[in-house]
Amino acid sequence: MNDAAKRGQVGTPGALAERDAQVFRAGIHLNRLNNEFEDFLFGRIDLLPGKDGKKGPDGAYTAVEPAEGAVRPDNTADIAETLHIGRIGVLDAEYAPLVIDWRAPAAAPFYRSTPVDPGRVVRRRVIRSKGRRVLGVEDDLMRPELKATLAGNELAVIGDGALMAALGQARSHTMRDIVASIQAEQDMVIRAPAASVTYVEGGPGTGKTAVALHRAAYLLYQDRRRYAGGILIVSPTPLLVAYTEGVLPSLGEEGQVAIRAVGSLVDGVEATQYDAPAVARAKGSYRMLKVLRKAARGALETPGTSGRRTAPAPARGHSEQLSFGEETDENGQGGGEYGQGDGENGQGGDAGTRNPAATPTRLRVVAFGRRLELEAPELDRVRQNALSGTAPVNLLRPRARKLLLDALWSRSGSGSRHTDPELAAELRSSFDEDVSSEDTFIAFFEAWWPELTPRGVLEAMADEKRLGRWARRILNPGEVRRVARSLKRDGLSVHDVAMLDELQAILGTPARPRRKRELDPLDQLTGLEELMPVREESQRERAERLAQERTEYAHVIVDEAQDLTPMQWRMIGRRGRHATWTVVGDPAQSSWSDPDEAAEARDEALGSRPRRRFTLTVNYRNPAEIAELAAKVLALAMPGSESPSAVRSTGVRPRFVTAAGGRDSLAKTVREEAARLLDQVDGTVGVVVAMNRRAEAARWLAALGDRVVALGSLEAKGLEYDATVVVSPAEIADESPAGLRVLYVALTRATQQLTIVSAPRDEPDADGVPDLLRD
Repeated sequence: MNDAAKRGQVGTPGALAERDAQVFRAGIHLNRLNNEFEDFLFGRIDLLPGKDGKKGPDGAYTAVEPAEGAVRPDNTADIAETLHIGRIGVLDAEYAPLVIDWRAPAAAPFYRSTPVDPGRVVRRRVIRSKGRRVLGVEDDLMRPELKATLAGNELAVIGDGALMAALGQARSHTMRDIVASIQAEQDMVIRAPAASVTYVEGGPGTGKTAVALHRAAYLLYQDRRRYAGGILIVSPTPLLVAYTEGVLPSLGEEGQVAIRAVGSLVDGVEATQYDAPAVARAKGSYRMLKVLRKAARGALETPGTSGRRTAPAPARGHSEQLSFGEETDENGQGGGEYGQGDGENGQGGDAGTRNPAATPTRLRVVAFGRRLELEAPELDRVRQNALSGTAPVNLLRPRARKLLLDALWSRSGSGSRHTDPELAAELRSSFDEDVSSEDTFIAFFEAWWPELTPRGVLEAMADEKRLGRWARRILNPGEVRRVARSLKRDGLSVHDVAMLDELQAILGTPARPRRKRELDPLDQLTGLEELMPVREESQRERAERLAQERTEYAHVIVDEAQDLTPMQWRMIGRRGRHATWTVVGDPAQSSWSDPDEAAEARDEALGSRPRRRFTLTVNYRNPAEIAELAAKVLALAMPGSESPSAVRSTGVRPRFVTAAGGRDSLAKTVREEAARLLDQVDGTVGVVVAMNRRAEAARWLAALGDRVVALGSLEAKGLEYDATVVVSPAEIADESPAGLRVLYVALTRATQQLTIVSAPRDEPDADGVPDLLRD
């Protein structure tokens, strides 16, 4: 700030601009420091002398391996350097590092060092603080055999280990960052180069979601210019978005990362409904792509469809030259401006009824002294000819308009009036201009080939008869009926959102004329508008506008990728055509019934980019007692799959409880078990039920407070709680073809205690253990 004040004293415009820029940057930095004050400094590493003396951009030495002779023959050594690790980097007045940003290369040993491969690190310390108060210190010795001294004093060791302390903390309803407890295999993923596709697999509790979020922050730190196009993180559910969205701000990154649920990827649309498994399978499969393509074209040809915008009424002032239904036939009935209705037999409503949303069946024009007509058969031929083009349906409108004019020109016979090509071309141009500029022709064309909307076409598909025609030999009759009925309800599902996005690609958006800048009234009075060019948007304005309109990103991170359907992969793929990718998932947790079809769609979305694969093998969430029970379900769901290894044991085995017959008994039992767990843990309790019991379970638990949450089996993905109650494993396993995998997810949400409540359907034994979980 002192430098900025000195520049302001110079008095020149350039110096004043530099002063303002410095003040602005200093304000941003001060705001970041204030925001990151909570647990700002979380780590420290004490290092042996390094092999070389090179310094990185943060002022810290970058050597990874110790120098020769750093450890003396008697296993003693001196600490040569101490680095403090924090959420963002801080330099002192001499530009020496006070705090190293956790993403800087110099901080990597804090995460990568292990007793097997310690490098230069002797002691790693994790510091927990609140404001200015230190709450706890945990040390890990990377070289326990070494006697190291710092400033003449032997290094002290405090605590039982940073990782175990972090795992024992109570959970809340939002995810904490793991920046202080990242482990070596996780750090390898976070810092992996982003030149292609980074594919990360790992079982429950291995930290996949946390790794994905930290990777976004790391990529922005490493190459902010490259990722100025934005990073998109796709999560499976809004619950997981709400759970994770606070992590990036805590890491010093926000603004350039968008976290979206799959059901929120289309602007202005939010998924609020769930589809039954059979409906989801039909909507999410590749087959639906064929149905949507047929529906987009069929919506043009279906009279009265809501897939088109309503055409305006034709202007009366030109009725004597151009008409498409103003006249009546000899029986006094209307000429079919919008045709007859589209009953199943092609019959419609009352003759002469003017339905402004119906398709015209006749075009009449008087041109060059002749009355020209195009009847329904010829109009149909023109439409089919236009639809033979490969462009999106709405972008075929200019082609359809030209083919209409060609048909009228051919009917007029005026093409043979002149043998001179120039005169013939001039006559044709005059014909096209006169006909196409009339309000009545414009109104006809808007009704005959309207601009379609994705939402409108989707609404048209709610008509079971129409959908049956479009989906013939693609969906079976039962699927047609269920899909049509699901589209009639209020609200959309995540599968409907993917269909809307696909329809947007199929339909296309016609080019809009560029809006001119509104002139200042003063300019109009002085005539300055004739001298002043129209101001183009600045680079900053363009960047802000593109950020608001952004549909493509520089990097895409897909969390819980195993759950995505083919249609959802297509939707996400359109947002990352030129992006690098991080794909995080676990096949054993997949809730999609056809993984092979989804893998094909994933490969199509990722293109030919090279793949880099990582596997996370350690379960940091579940105690061994819970992991062992979940492994029994994994063996049923995916025989031969290996569970990640749990790093701790609590001695508390899962509890089994049986509810007597009757809904009231089940409600009472679940409520009692949730209340019991609230007394035993400090954090949250999750109650997982089959999807069709979500609302019911919420009522059961309403009186227990906000530390308890009821959630459906598909909503549990990626979340974790101190304790979990899983209600009726058989119900969860039977609700879809992927039910066993969904049950595996439900059983792996708890960090401390797990209770299984069995209903009669579970066939529990005398100890309350349901049939699915017995040895």
